[in-house]
Amino acid sequence: MEIKKIESSYIIHHGLESLPQVDQNLIAYAITQLDHAYAPYSQFKVGAAVRLKDGSTYAGCNQENASYPLCMCGERVALYNAAVYSPYVAPETLAIVIKNEKKAITTPVSPCGACRQVIAEFEQRFKNPIRILLTSDSKTIYELNSVQDILPLSFDSSFL
Repeated sequence: MEIKKIESSYIIHHGLESLPQVDQNLIAYAITQLDHAYAPYSQFKVGAAVRLKDGSTYAGCNQENASYPLCMCGERVALYNAAVYSPYVAPETLAIVIKNEKKAITTPVSPCGACRQVIAEFEQRFKNPIRILLTSDSKTIYELNSVQDILPLSFDSSFL
């Protein structure tokens, strides 16, 4: 038997002012997407914005459906928008902001499993890690260097 340990780390920012202006702007753009989220059932809104290596940005927000499996998360909408409009430019940073209309969320929330897998695919596709910035109602921001920090044993094309 062999035991292996998986470790992960992330940076905690206690306010936007500790981030570079370009990251503050990306988070602000993601926040604007909360107004476009369609979440009549859960009241859980997600706004996302992705900045590409060329500096262009694309946004997304979650879209719910009464048949929950048909919902689309904001993170994926933002990445898919980038893939449509700038298909050959690598994503650099992804900002994800959440708001629950029913209660305050005092810590950042990480992407769901499906979104983690999609982010991992984008990292593999472009051979480039994607920084992830997570925030909520609080001023706290989690900064991850890569989705591998929250999905260390991801499935990828090397298994196919």
